[in-house]
Amino acid sequence: MKIISINTTARTQMVDITSEIKKAVSESGVKDGLCFVFTPHTTAGVTINENADEDVKIDIINTLNKLIPQRGDYRHAEGNSDAHLKASLIGSSVMLAIEKGELVLGTWQGIIFCEFDGPRQRKVFVKCVNSE
Repeated sequence: MKIISINTTARTQMVDITSEIKKAVSESGVKDGLCFVFTPHTTAGVTINENADEDVKIDIINTLNKLIPQRGDYRHAEGNSDAHLKASLIGSSVMLAIEKGELVLGTWQGIIFCEFDGPRQRKVFVKCVNSE
């Protein structure tokens, strides 16, 4: 398993980690199989979405902030309830196919790390396995 470190610079941020995941796939030696990407944080997530236009990330962040504002009638005492809710909606992992040693992604798709309670130092775990 490979561990990728991410240093976020804002409270809410979306970071394209596609190149790091592709590198992990290459280093794994897996030719046909699966790639599991997981972040072990309750206020961060991982998703797959467009990585060609930065405005998509901004639209996602703005929409999540409208749906789940930072301040609200929350019971959690740490002041980051919105981050927990956003992370639950996005999810903590993605699974991708590996074919001929390459990730199977659509033309415009990328793997995005989603920070909701930064800035922080975060980790993403990548596990690649053969389908045999």
